[in-house]
Amino acid sequence: MPRCLVLYLVVICLLSSGLAAWAHDLSMGNSSFVQRLDGPAVIPFLYLGAKHMFTGIDHLLFLLGVIFFLYRPRHIVLYVTLFTLGHSVTLVLGVWANWQVNEHLVDGIIGLSVVYKAFENMGGFQQVLKINPDPRIAVFVFGLCHGLGLATKLQTTMSSGDGMLVNLLSFNAGVELGQLLALVFILVLLSRWRRVAAFRRQAFALNTLVMCAGFLLAGNQFAGYLFA
Repeated sequence: MPRCLVLYLVVICLLSSGLAAWAHDLSMGNSSFVQRLDGPAVIPFLYLGAKHMFTGIDHLLFLLGVIFFLYRPRHIVLYVTLFTLGHSVTLVLGVWANWQVNEHLVDGIIGLSVVYKAFENMGGFQQVLKINPDPRIAVFVFGLCHGLGLATKLQTTMSSGDGMLVNLLSFNAGVELGQLLALVFILVLLSRWRRVAAFRRQAFALNTLVMCAGFLLAGNQFAGYLFA
C-alpha cells in the first residue's frame, strides 16, 4: 500500500465517523472527574490536556495543514510556536477571567480555520483570489481561536477554588505535550510521503478532504448555534 494512503484513510475515516462530535471533546466522564478534584492536581490535568490533543480532531487537522508544506526545522518551530502562543494565551485567560463566549460560534470558526489552511495549501489564495495573506499572522490568530474554544469547555467543569491556576497551567502543559507527540507522528508520515513522486498531486487531493472535514466541523457548530 502506498504510504500516502495512510493519510487518505485517516481523513476518510474521520469524515465518515461523526467527525463533528469529536472537536474539543471533554467527555462526561472527564468532566465529572475534573469536578471531583479539590486543590492542585498536576498529573491528572497534565494527562487530560494530552488526552484532549489526541481527541481534538480540529486541532490535529489544523496542525497538519500548518506544517504540510514546511520543510525546514526552523520554519516548523516558528509556526508551531505561533500556534502554541495563540491558544495558550486564550486558554489560560479565557478560563481565568471567565470569558463568556458562545462555544458553537468559536468552534465554528475553528472548523473554518481548517478550511483556511487546506485552501491555502491548495494554492487557492494566490490562484483564485489573487492575494497573498501572511500565513504567520493567520496561524497566530487561529491559535487564539483554538485556545478560546477549549476555554469555553473547560470553564464549565473546572472549579475556581484552590489550585485553579496550577491545574489550568498543568492542563495547558498537557495540551502542548500532546501536540508535540502528534507533531512528531505527523512529520514522520509526511517525510515518508514526500519521497513519493506523485506527492504534489496527491497532496491536493488530501487537502480537499481536509477542507471537507473543516466544512463539516464548521457547519455542525453553526447549526448548533442556530437551532440549539
